[in-house]
Amino acid sequence: MSKILLATEKPFAAAAVEGIKKIFTEAGFETVLLEKYTDPNDLIKAVADVDALIIRSDKATRQVIEAGKNLKIIVRAGAGYDNIDLVAATEKGVVAMNTPGQNSNAVAELALGLMVFMSRGNFKGVSGSELLGKKLGIHAYGYVGKNVARIAKGFGMKVYAFDPFVAKEIVEKDGVSVVNSVEELYSTCQYVSLHIPATEKTKNSINAELMMKMPKGATIINTARKEVINEEDLKKVFAERPDFKYVSDIAPVCHAELLQYENRYYSTPKKQGAETSEANINAGLAAANQIVNFLKNGDRTFQVNKV
Repeated sequence: MSKILLATEKPFAAAAVEGIKKIFTEAGFETVLLEKYTDPNDLIKAVADVDALIIRSDKATRQVIEAGKNLKIIVRAGAGYDNIDLVAATEKGVVAMNTPGQNSNAVAELALGLMVFMSRGNFKGVSGSELLGKKLGIHAYGYVGKNVARIAKGFGMKVYAFDPFVAKEIVEKDGVSVVNSVEELYSTCQYVSLHIPATEKTKNSINAELMMKMPKGATIINTARKEVINEEDLKKVFAERPDFKYVSDIAPVCHAELLQYENRYYSTPKKQGAETSEANINAGLAAANQIVNFLKNGDRTFQVNKV
């Protein structure tokens, strides 16, 4: 009998856990739970004899992967997968997957909520501005970016996108204008919503050159990863542009230094883009189904490493 470890320092909703267990029981698999653990060694011990692992924001480090003697697959319940050591997984022949699209609407709604929050002076009773007619740039037009565009159009925003990996026809079909370069996106749009992954190419890529190109009243919304922002440049732009705003659900390392820019900077207390009951359940069930399909049928859809 295959054994599946559900390791969540921040647990799934009870309904999601029950749904996951049901999927595995019907497949003839055993479910092992590790919830609310505080010591990484607990995960290293728990993975020792399991065939598959589901995580959320938990770290599937090299130590964890090498400790899983029978480990065949890791699924990160969510879109981002930078918390999995892909090199170690590939070396050990472990398939790594994510569950793209399951959290996308939740993250998109948060992005628009953060835009409203910043445009209305952090709800402190001061005069703000409206989103109607403003230009919004979507940096990466994946599942989340597509949903951001849909919601933003409902606000009456003019939506632009840059994503060299998505065909122009697909974006334009959604009523979104395609720009030819990242520089054009930032120089055109007062608001830019980030949806790029944290890779070696994208880390620190949102730099002073891009931020300074933005029109007056510039606002960057980051519900992606904190690593994509060049924080030294971010501090420089804040000091040089009194009209510049930055809002995020991933506090940058320089969070304490930015608190001086009241009403221009805000970060949620913790990352919560996917923190809705619907997204929680969707991602968990998708992860369970992907494991069943892989172990029973060899289905590698959504694999993110090469094995």
